[in-house]
Amino acid sequence: MTQPFILDPRASTGFSDASSYDTHRPSYPPQAVEKLLNHINLSGVKGARVIDLGSGTGKLTEALSWRGEGYEILAIEPHEGMRGELEKKGLEGVSVRKGSAESIEVEEDWADGVVVGQAFHWFANRDALREIHRVLKPGGALGLIWNVEDYNAPTSWKPRSKWAQKLKDIIRTLKDGHPRFRDLEWQMVFDSQTETSPLQALKDTFTHNTPDFSLPLGSEDVEWIVYLKDEDLWARFHSLSQVANLKGEKLDEVKKVFFESLKEDGVERNEAGEVTVHGRTHLAWTSRI
Repeated sequence: MTQPFILDPRASTGFSDASSYDTHRPSYPPQAVEKLLNHINLSGVKGARVIDLGSGTGKLTEALSWRGEGYEILAIEPHEGMRGELEKKGLEGVSVRKGSAESIEVEEDWADGVVVGQAFHWFANRDALREIHRVLKPGGALGLIWNVEDYNAPTSWKPRSKWAQKLKDIIRTLKDGHPRFRDLEWQMVFDSQTETSPLQALKDTFTHNTPDFSLPLGSEDVEWIVYLKDEDLWARFHSLSQVANLKGEKLDEVKKVFFESLKEDGVERNEAGEVTVHGRTHLAWTSRI
């Protein structure tokens, strides 16, 4: 029996201020969206059916809706506040529904493509992969996209400023038991499709139990720079769920270190005094088998 979906409390509280999230989180660079749609064979496909899974406040949904293909977009989001922000936008060609990655209320083979913006790490499990496989047409593709500032990047990605490294070090201490994109554990669910034993392999042959998605994952990065006022940069930093969930003295401590790091020598700023923020948009994609 399928268990009822319960939104992870770390996401429920971390994104409770959905309006602030929508205001301060960045949109996706148009060139990154174009690259992703090319990789999943949806660029230029008129009227394609697209599921935006874990759509949040609609950062990716907007980018899809504003394009010329006239996509039929189904935005699925479990968080009531974030879903409400998206609904208020009234985007053309977009239907917004409550739902989860493990239970998408459309018929089999409905979607030409499924995209996930800034969210796959929240539901990187086999049940979600099977459900995404179910709703995709044969040969349809899954595209994943994340905006990643240097301070919120995986350990192996070297920040291009000392202040970003200092903030990155802080974030690495804020463990709450659930991995985020920067931990890269979300990749493991795809690799787990091929984990087997000789006996299981024999069983799989008879039951036609094959992987749901092709390997290896495709990947590409699009680098970018934005300029933000100190307070706006703090608002963006604070919109990260692990920071947003901090309270009291711990939040005060992190905020103090944040602003002190921006006062140190070597902080790159533009002529308006705004901080130079380096980041990249990470793309990953795979096809239904």
